[in-house]
Amino acid sequence: MKYGREDASDEEIYAAAKAAHVDSFVRKLPDGYQTVLNEEASNISQGQRQLLTIARAFVANPEILILDEATSSVDTRTEVHIQHAMERLLKNRTSFVVAHRLSTIQGADNIIVMNHGSVVETGTHEQLMDQNGFYADLYNSQFTGNISLD
Repeated sequence: MKYGREDASDEEIYAAAKAAHVDSFVRKLPDGYQTVLNEEASNISQGQRQLLTIARAFVANPEILILDEATSSVDTRTEVHIQHAMERLLKNRTSFVVAHRLSTIQGADNIIVMNHGSVVETGTHEQLMDQNGFYADLYNSQFTGNISLD
């Protein structure tokens, strides 16, 4: 978890792990917090890798974050942990989040909606839902399975 910030204290590492919901999982590893993961991190699950990446971001504490879809390929329980950790991580910092599961960006100050490389809408989740346009169709399709073909 010190990747990117080797001088982080143990207390900072533990706090980051708790904020990212990985503390209990890390403590259960063969060497706990001293465990070294292989380069591909193939000895842990996809969700655990994503949560560890979030913990690393907490440790690094950057002013600006650029993130790609955090919840793809994970189970529902892990997705909830990721979303909760992301809410904490994104608070009070500039963030660009590429998202396909729109539930991950509902709380954003501004959402830029793109279709085929062009910006088609911008606004908050509420504003975009009120517009009943492309974003609303995408959002509704993710929760109802229906999408407008207009």
